[in-house]
Amino acid sequence: MTTEAPTGAAAPDKTAIRNAATVIVLRDRATNPAVLMGQRGAKAAFFPNKFVFPGGAVDAADATIPLAAPLPGLCTTRLEQDCLPGLAGQLAAAAVRELWEETGLILGRPGTWDGDVPEDWIRYAATGHLPAGDMLQFVFRAITPPGRPRRFDARFFLVDADDVQGDLDDFTHATDELSHLQWIPLPEARSFDLPFITEVVLAEVEARAAVKEPPASVPFFKNNEEANLFLRIYGHEQPMEDGHRPASMQRPTPA
Repeated sequence: MTTEAPTGAAAPDKTAIRNAATVIVLRDRATNPAVLMGQRGAKAAFFPNKFVFPGGAVDAADATIPLAAPLPGLCTTRLEQDCLPGLAGQLAAAAVRELWEETGLILGRPGTWDGDVPEDWIRYAATGHLPAGDMLQFVFRAITPPGRPRRFDARFFLVDADDVQGDLDDFTHATDELSHLQWIPLPEARSFDLPFITEVVLAEVEARAAVKEPPASVPFFKNNEEANLFLRIYGHEQPMEDGHRPASMQRPTPA
């Protein structure tokens, strides 16, 4: 979601790295696994025209959102590595909100909100649900390389479609941030026009489609001004050099 600076306030630095949450909803994982994706607009500043998973930046109000159920303990521990304290809950809230905004799908539990509801959450609250984090599985982290018009520290969450409330094919409540929302069979997904990092994440998801347990470690594609690094959360740092990239991150040699 794009937010404007208040009148008289300094405009935000759009090149600063923002925390973000991305949601990979996996359907029919035991039979014919498919993921939910949509296409960004031609005028989007970040990945124009590309097919992507639903997701976006953490908003300030996400820090005030109580979760009906917390993130799994292992997920929280990994999210809190190399980040600000307390961010895990905000990322979970952002994941739920972004999935609702961009697809109209609900991740949460039936319940009534107490007190005032933040503006970005009013439509979600009106569905009669409270956001919940226990269905989210943290599976990937990536920081946008320097030099891009927008930079995000994105955490990717895998969600089983069976945990989504309502009709999985009803996108009528979605905003217009993504078009051509559709369930794409995993073997076909990489034939779409995708950002490189999405191709990498898809390879990880495809390898784990039938496995519901958390991964042994979480890949972390860390780009900063000094180096491009591939790390494993609870693993060892590996320089991103030829022969050291994981197979899913190898680009084909141009013809």
